[in-house]
Parts: sequence; C-alpha cells; structure tokens
Amino acid sequence: MGRKERRERERERENFATKRNAQKRKNMMIGGGILAAVVVIVAWSAITFATLDPADIGGAPVGAGPLNSAHTHTGIHVSIFDSTFPFHESGYQLKSSWVHFENNDGTTIHKHATGVTLKYLFDSLKIELDESCFVFPNGNRYCTNEDYTLRYYINGESVNDIRDYEPMEEDRVLVVYGDETQEEIALMQAELDRMELVK
Repeated sequence: MGRKERRERERERENFATKRNAQKRKNMMIGGGILAAVVVIVAWSAITFATLDPADIGGAPVGAGPLNSAHTHTGIHVSIFDSTFPFHESGYQLKSSWVHFENNDGTTIHKHATGVTLKYLFDSLKIELDESCFVFPNGNRYCTNEDYTLRYYINGESVNDIRDYEPMEEDRVLVVYGDETQEEIALMQAELDRMELVK
C-alpha cells in the first residue's frame, strides 16, 4: 500500500469521523430541544392546575362553593299523571359530583357543595324545567295547559319555580303534573315528609 493510498484512507476516516460527530451533535441538539419543550409544557400544566379554581373543574355550578363544602340530603318526589319519575334508574345516577342521586335511589338528592341549585341538578340530568314545563331527555313535555297543571312544592309550601332553590338538609321537594286535587297532593306531601332519606 502506497503513501498516497494511506493518505486517502486517513482522509476518508477523518471525513467519516467528522460527519459522525456532526450527526451526533445534531441529534443531541434535537433531543435537547424536545426535552426542553416537554419540561415547559409540564411546568405550564402544573402551574395552571395548581392555580385553577375548583369551580372551573368539571362544569361546576356558577356561584357554588368548593366541592365538599357541604353534604346535604333532600327528599324529592316527582309525580307525572300519578306515576313516580324513575330517578333510581342508572341513566339518572351520579351525573355530577356536585349534586346527584346515587346507589340506585331516586328519592334523595345528595348535594356536595354550597350554592348548588335544583336547576343545576336538573341540567345535569338533561331535564329542562321552568315555571310551567318539565321537558325530559326523551322529548316528553309536561306543560301547564287547560287540563293539567305543573305544580312545585318546597317543604309543603307551593312555589312558582324551583330552579333557583338550593336544597338543604331534610328539605322535601314535590313536583306534581296532572289534575290532582289539593287533598291528593296533601297525601303525596305527607308520604314524602315520612320518607326516610338515604344518607
């Protein structure tokens, strides 16, 4: 092997080593950039989560206190044409952490924060209501008309609307749609008042 060939091989080795070192540096710089971006994203996420108001998590009710700032139990009975509405069914259970029905029971409202209203409960169940109509997720509408009336009672007192009411411990909420007499409603209320709440 001549001197010229040796020099040629040495140059090739040097070029190969130079290219290889340049590729290593490039890969390290790309890896470092990706790692730095991940660190920035994780730090930003941690700071955002730490400073987040709990009321902003999971569709919290406007004006509600922190989750677990209350734990109340309210009795409810919804009668439509003298049939009890099935809040005990799975489609109406645990729809919100803030206020819900649980354990396959449809008679006790569990509220877990101050400031949570009945409107929020019904919104979480996809049930629309106002002073004259109850509208269920399946599209069934029960509105006051010439033949039937939607009536609301809180602790035995007739009220025009229950949306803004915050249920409290041992309260009783009665919703009646139909043509029941005051005597029939009084019997429903008495039964609701005797009902043992699930705690």
